[in-house]
Amino acid sequence: MKKLFYLLFIFATQTCFAQKFNGLAKTPPMGWNSWNKFACDVNEELIHETADAMVSSGMKDAGYLYINIDDCWHGKRDSLGFIHPDPERFPAGMKALADYIHAKGLKLGLYSDAGWKTCGGRPGSRGYEFQDAMQYAKWGIDYLKYDWCNTEGLNAEGAYLTMRDALFSAGRPIVFSMCEWGNNKPWDWGKKIGHLWRTTGDITNCFDCVVDHGTWKSWGVMQILDMQKGLRQHTGPDHWNDPDMMEVGNGMSVNEDRAHFSMWCMLAAPLIAGNDLRNMSNETVEILTNADAVAINQDKLGIQGFKYSAQDSLEIWLKPLENENWALCFLNRAVAQREINFAWQKNTISDSLSQKTLDFNKNSYIIHDVWAQKKIGTTQGKTLKTMLPGHDVRLLLLEMQN
Repeated sequence: MKKLFYLLFIFATQTCFAQKFNGLAKTPPMGWNSWNKFACDVNEELIHETADAMVSSGMKDAGYLYINIDDCWHGKRDSLGFIHPDPERFPAGMKALADYIHAKGLKLGLYSDAGWKTCGGRPGSRGYEFQDAMQYAKWGIDYLKYDWCNTEGLNAEGAYLTMRDALFSAGRPIVFSMCEWGNNKPWDWGKKIGHLWRTTGDITNCFDCVVDHGTWKSWGVMQILDMQKGLRQHTGPDHWNDPDMMEVGNGMSVNEDRAHFSMWCMLAAPLIAGNDLRNMSNETVEILTNADAVAINQDKLGIQGFKYSAQDSLEIWLKPLENENWALCFLNRAVAQREINFAWQKNTISDSLSQKTLDFNKNSYIIHDVWAQKKIGTTQGKTLKTMLPGHDVRLLLLEMQN
């Protein structure tokens, strides 16, 4: 008992020197999370099988790294206050599970909450931050999603700062994902605390809708997209805006999944899959592992894309990339098809944030169609003219010609 109190005292006194672990998320994190598909129905077998599927499906090779267990993995705290996993759901324990994940070249993430209880009613970390951080480090955890349920009376910045300090004091580099839902504008203060922060409430597997749960709402893909307005200046390497986990493969159409994934790539959003990796269609795998789309998301500049124009439900988005390249995405939010009629030389686009200009009169670009996976010419042609189906995208990579 004296040893425990001594350790906690040492960890607590180190907080004046604490910081976040820098350099863990130089590009948006890529991985999987259990919540969207399985909610509280998580167990050891599911996590084993999901890790196996991440490797066999090609997702690991595409860049997906984290296997994140969301709410409801928790058992009880012991007499000293240390949390343990549910013994029926995770009989081998978290250390053994982390060893299994690490042996596959992947990393393991867990979930906790800043309040007394998690959103699913399990033990939260309030008052136990340093003990929980010590336990995560002991188990070999690599990623922590930290939620905001049951936090009455807490200051958001202070609560997340406490857990940041606890993680740092525990000594194991852990990606810190702050799931505060954007209520307290974490983009204003989160850069020095976490590696990513939620900008909205929960997503749902709907392209364009709102689901009202009475005391809270979940949001469709387009609603989440709209909530990113005005936030791009806050994101970048090691500090990312997080518009929530993806719903690709969870029931929307292939067009909608493709549009969803494309916009998350344009936003430089974390690519955290939320589907059942063990039972994916070929179309879902092709969307999640498209190398050009992932490269747009993982671009080292870390610049969030922006909406250039919108007319009759057809939006044009742009994202500056390294080596003076650009991503150009046409998004059709309507159900009916829309015509793309984009005259290259009539559009000179300046981005005040990145200080970059896309001038088709001065420079020529090779056009790569990301989803068709082929080159379709250069921007020296007069106009890009085609029809775009409803709830779909045309995602282009523009590579500057030397």
